[in-house]
Amino acid sequence: MEKVRKMEQVINFFNSETTENIAKYLLGMYLEHETPEGKLGGYIVDCEAYLGPDDLAAHSYGMRNTPRVRAMYEKPGTIYLYTMHTHLILNMITQPEGMPQGVMIRGIEPVAGIEGMIANRHGRSGAALSDGPGKLVEALGISRELYGESIFSSSLHLVPEKRRVPKTIDALPRIGIPNKGIWTERPLRFVVHGNPYITNQRKALIEENNGWRK
Repeated sequence: MEKVRKMEQVINFFNSETTENIAKYLLGMYLEHETPEGKLGGYIVDCEAYLGPDDLAAHSYGMRNTPRVRAMYEKPGTIYLYTMHTHLILNMITQPEGMPQGVMIRGIEPVAGIEGMIANRHGRSGAALSDGPGKLVEALGISRELYGESIFSSSLHLVPEKRRVPKTIDALPRIGIPNKGIWTERPLRFVVHGNPYITNQRKALIEENNGWRK
């Protein structure tokens, strides 16, 4: 019952909060993929909010609605996957149907099935295992078949009872958003301060306990 209650709390949060607040809430959330080879999972440590239709960097800017972005117009928790530079990228929809906003997952701290993740990443290990959006998708064995499924109930899902709490959350500009006016510098990227699995993390900033509250 506790497991069900905690998931209901997550679903309610997705249904009632702003996309920025959901992005911050996702930091420390456990993300798990049940695969034929076993469970692969870890803590979300780096993510970005996309606020279409006003956000110049969002695929749904101006209410753009093509088959590629269909999932963005579906209910909160819908999985939206797209390809960027040959890499599959994971997003979660965060607003009611018809309001296409979402959060891109940029990095996870691996916990379960690490050997399987290393195999999926062709031998890459350490921070390089999952410190980028394409890397974590490959590590977790996420495929296009999950497009349009629910992050609450599919084989790829959140596990709120395993959630950790960051000591500090940093708000930063998103990565790779040039020439988008105010949207280039707006602090819509949220990270667990001091975690080694953040994209482009500097070693000098890595903290004891990886930035988690004890």
